Amino acid sequence: MAPERWLFWHRRDLRLADNLGLAAAAAATPAVTGLYVLDPAILSDPLMAPARVWFLCQSLRELADHWRAAGSRLLILQGEPSALVPLAARAVGAAVVAWNREVEPYGRERDRQVAAALQGQGTRVLVDWDQLLVAPEAIRTGAGEPYRVYGPFLRNWRGQVEGRAGNLEPVEAPIGLLDLDPAALPAEIAPLWAALPRLEVPPTAEELGFRFAGADLCPCRPGEAAALAQLQAFADGGVNGGPLAAYEPGRNFPGEAGTSGLSAALSFGSLSPRQAWAAAQGARALARSEEAFRSIGVWEQELAWREFYQQALFHFPELADGPYRSQWRHFPWDNDPARFQAWCHGLTGVPIVDAAMRQLEASGWMHNRCRMVVASFLVKDLIVDWRWGERAFMERLVDGDLAANNGGWQWSASSGMDPKPLRIFNPFTQASKFDPEATYIRRWLPELAHVATADLISGDIAPLERRGYPVPIVSHKVQQARFKALHAALPRG
Repeated sequence: MAPERWLFWHRRDLRLADNLGLAAAAAATPAVTGLYVLDPAILSDPLMAPARVWFLCQSLRELADHWRAAGSRLLILQGEPSALVPLAARAVGAAVVAWNREVEPYGRERDRQVAAALQGQGTRVLVDWDQLLVAPEAIRTGAGEPYRVYGPFLRNWRGQVEGRAGNLEPVEAPIGLLDLDPAALPAEIAPLWAALPRLEVPPTAEELGFRFAGADLCPCRPGEAAALAQLQAFADGGVNGGPLAAYEPGRNFPGEAGTSGLSAALSFGSLSPRQAWAAAQGARALARSEEAFRSIGVWEQELAWREFYQQALFHFPELADGPYRSQWRHFPWDNDPARFQAWCHGLTGVPIVDAAMRQLEASGWMHNRCRMVVASFLVKDLIVDWRWGERAFMERLVDGDLAANNGGWQWSASSGMDPKPLRIFNPFTQASKFDPEATYIRRWLPELAHVATADLISGDIAPLERRGYPVPIVSHKVQQARFKALHAALPRG
């Protein structure tokens, strides 16, 4: 008797190794078929960045190859998931469809619709968490509430993760799967197979109508194999003195290769959080210096920040539409379109800000220290609504992730969770501390390569030295005082 066929639906888990939903399916039956649906609601979103479509398409190409190597295939369909997933299940004769859960409001509602349609036609559904080390429902305050402050969340999260160390070991990719034979499908479902809007090969970004010219500059590399290679190169530094061993303070210097470059891999799921955590523990076991131990701990905290923002969006989906702190709905933003455009295109006259925005435009990625600097500058120097910046980032970022991007922007705007006393970054002080030789500024503002380092950092560039580069569009000192006054006038609560 032929084994029962299952369908595994990929979304933000573009890998075979350590994919918990796929592992559960393969444990139940070797007859597993992969599925990915190119959703027009996502691809037609005006905030969809060409860089993300490039990363997705390149990752799908490798994923299809890995499914073939495992003995089965990846079906790639284009259309509405609520219609196509149930159709695909019937077309392959699947008794069960499995997938991993999501935190974003759109994905959760889509999944509810798909599950209802599947169950309505008699197809069973298996879902569980994969993209988090601790599921959102499993981490609560003593009062049973979701966490709103990172510090207590971190302590609970770390305690749970370390307490489950034996259950966080990554699982191997399935092998020896059984492919379906379309020619052998029963006569009653063969027409359904023929009706599936299948793409014989994964599309390119260009074929989907997107052009990304920054692939060679982007530090985030698509595909499962590249993610694992990047992780190994980064984490092995915990032993050999590389990036992880010097992550703190190396992560703060945008002119150096001090970060992992894995943000897009974690967002798309070409790398799992368990693989990232396991690599950190392997480096920790072999580390010998206090600097290495401290650096590994800081990177672990960055994984916790990722999960803090995801659990926040899960429990408070209204974050996607506005500020967490209600008084920010009344802030009297200037929202000057000309200043906003100057910020978007790296023409503010503030070198560290403009270098960062040029990096984003050219590569689809920006160093995290610079994300905080440019966000503070937009909100607290230009006095532009943080949601404008949030959208601008999502239109460009290869690692654009609703939870992380929204959380980061609300942190910078002081409108979100875990607020400290009002943060205002001085861009010139930031450049002095974290780009002291102006290495980063010169790389992304080559028209200023001839300018003295001190002038690049301070922004005090002589007119003849500018050669067309703009003078600063605002005074940081003046705008800082003005923003503080506007903030002080907000209603408390």
